Amino acid sequence: MNDLYPARAVVDLDAIAHNVGVLRERAGSAEVMAVVKADAYGHGLVPSARAALAGGAAALGVAQPYEALALRAAGVEAPVLCWLTAPGTDLGPLVREGVEVAASARWTLDAVAAAAREQDRVAVVQLKADTGLGRNGAYALPLRSGPDTDWSDLVAHAAALQAEGVLRVRGVFSHFAHADAPSHPTVRGQQETFARAVAVAEEAGLRLEVRHLSNSAATLTTPGAAWDMVRPGLAVYGLTPVPEVGSAQDFGLRPAMRVVARSVLAKRLPAGQGVSYGHAYAPSRETTVLDVPIGYADGIPRHASGAGPVQVRGQRFSVSGRVCMDQFVVDVGDLDVDDGEEVVLFGPGDDGEPTAQEWADAAGTISYEIVSRLGSRVPREHVGVIAR
Repeated sequence: MNDLYPARAVVDLDAIAHNVGVLRERAGSAEVMAVVKADAYGHGLVPSARAALAGGAAALGVAQPYEALALRAAGVEAPVLCWLTAPGTDLGPLVREGVEVAASARWTLDAVAAAAREQDRVAVVQLKADTGLGRNGAYALPLRSGPDTDWSDLVAHAAALQAEGVLRVRGVFSHFAHADAPSHPTVRGQQETFARAVAVAEEAGLRLEVRHLSNSAATLTTPGAAWDMVRPGLAVYGLTPVPEVGSAQDFGLRPAMRVVARSVLAKRLPAGQGVSYGHAYAPSRETTVLDVPIGYADGIPRHASGAGPVQVRGQRFSVSGRVCMDQFVVDVGDLDVDDGEEVVLFGPGDDGEPTAQEWADAAGTISYEIVSRLGSRVPREHVGVIAR
């Protein structure tokens, strides 16, 4: 453990590679684009990307331009799709590095085309259709105000720029709104809308190499939506996007992250002594408490105060009182502990330790948030054969 910071997140890169293999099997003939945005959901961008590729991913997906460029700077040569760019963003570096840029609006296509002309090269783009999520993407459903859609306009503009020779449309994609509820009617509805959006693109003369709609949840539960490629994120890191349907173990996934901290103090307190801010917790009898030096500044959810599960010496306990900025307290009763005791916050659960899903349940959130919000001052330690 880093002596300068008494907590760490151990990331098993072999687990990430394994999970991609599981997802490839689930995807059938479709390829896998591993989503490594948000520092690979907190697991470490570059090491996780390399592990995903080693596991058989054909491409990588990121949200922000700086993430795509960081991959290229690290020597990652695999196809990378970047889908969140704002007006005024200099897209020249993305075009120069061969990053595929997602376009939801005409301005993106124009910006990509301008960069391609400057560099005398053909840029590669993918068009994003809003098939009912109501977020980014060109709206592909008809409006009452007219027969045309944003999607048909975007496709026509892309086809014109492709005919000019400044860009190539490699693919079309969209995103589900309710993939974590496989029987929800929008799941079928969005598949139908996506099929129409693909048809519009192909009728405009665009020869698509990839068409993708499925996120982690759809990859695991709706195989018919796979098309040419699936785009899982959370499942790459071994967590289930549909805990009500199946656990990570049920799907054959291996959680990749284990978070541990070394307590800075163990001491006895008398019965009735309030613990931490507001004295939200007070032991009913004399007890031993551990001061654990990791808090909400590190991404440990304050909403899990009084409920967040931990493991000490193989036994389960909960956060006692409030999660503070840099620390929290755990009442361990009469357990024989000392200063510097290891406290496991979460991990795969193989040794009885809590899981990220249990922390999510305790905080009233989702496991995505538990791992991706883990703060940057918590060192990541990458392990596994792939890390060597």
